Amino acid sequence: MPKYLIERELSGAGKLTPTDLKAISRKSCGVLGNLGPQLQRVQSYVTDDKIYCISIALNADLIRR
Repeated sequence: MPKYLIERELSGAGKLTPTDLKAISRKSCGVLGNLGPQLQRVQSYVTDDKIYCISIALNADLIRR
């Protein structure tokens, strides 16, 4: 399956606690789970004001949902 990079703007992301980041990750994974097994998150990276997620999906339309 193709890999996609998703950029999410989140002011102050780099200052979030590990607990906050885990909560955000759980919510994101829940959304992905509802879309089906053909979309999976692989890895996330946190910068000062953004979170970048690498995901695999059957197509870009699935990512856009």
